Amino acid sequence: MPSSSAPGGESRLALTAGIACYLIWGFVPLAFQAIGRLGVGPWEILAQRIVWSIPAAALFVLVAGQFRQVLSVLRRPRVLAWLGLSSLLIALNWVVFIWAVNSGRLLETSLGYYINPLVNMAAGALLFRERIPGLGKVAIGLALIGVVVQAVALGHLPWVSLVLALSFGGYGVVRKQVAADAQTGLLVECLILGLPSLAYIVWLETAGLGHFTDSAISIAWLVASGPITAVPLVLFAWAARRVPLSAMGFLQFIAPTISFGFGLMQGEHFTPLRALSFVFIWFGAATFAYAAWRRSRTPAAVTPVAEAQAAE
Repeated sequence: MPSSSAPGGESRLALTAGIACYLIWGFVPLAFQAIGRLGVGPWEILAQRIVWSIPAAALFVLVAGQFRQVLSVLRRPRVLAWLGLSSLLIALNWVVFIWAVNSGRLLETSLGYYINPLVNMAAGALLFRERIPGLGKVAIGLALIGVVVQAVALGHLPWVSLVLALSFGGYGVVRKQVAADAQTGLLVECLILGLPSLAYIVWLETAGLGHFTDSAISIAWLVASGPITAVPLVLFAWAARRVPLSAMGFLQFIAPTISFGFGLMQGEHFTPLRALSFVFIWFGAATFAYAAWRRSRTPAAVTPVAEAQAAE
């Protein structure tokens, strides 16, 4: 929904929230790398992240006054089934991301989130019969070329990038089917994943394989993984309904750009061929952003990627 319908102060605040959420997502890899250096494996980080997201998500639901909505969702098997599927997709996305950033693959995560909005556009056309404008087709074509060049450069498909893009894109598609606000959906997803996550943590600790009680630093980092997860999602959901498409079209590339910079600074292998693949991806992203800007200038502009992802 265009920001012109909101007071100027709220519009500026929404833009700030949008920038903040993408900045947090851009710096999140450093947090998971810090946890990884403590010896915590990806699955344990995932389990701790889910468990500590529950109180953070519950706090946002409380502030939004949505506990009745949570109870309503819990009484509706069909909605719970959709959220069960979305929880599996987001868990897959999270664990692959955590593993990748701790395995020297930040550049591949960056690539995945550059192509994610293009995956969303293609999914909209295939599943919801949304029309892809000419520039959108060009953007998707450039991204596909970039993925192929990246595969040649790596000697294999950039599976990390593809899994991240497809799982997050699929997550957005599933959440579009759920009649629940972002905070409510996040809390229910964490509750669905919470019991097996807690059981896994207890098993690790009783077997002497867990790291939660290793030190005060490990406790602090693992507890912090909850708010690190919940805060940007809530900021995004709030901003996406108030910031124009043209602005969100540009903002969503902040996070992968930051991750790309960190990957280079950390000395990840970056050959000329890999650089060429990113050139295609960047041109695709720029074309997407320009197309979004053009659509936002027309009277019949529809809130698209930002609205579609608001459930995420």
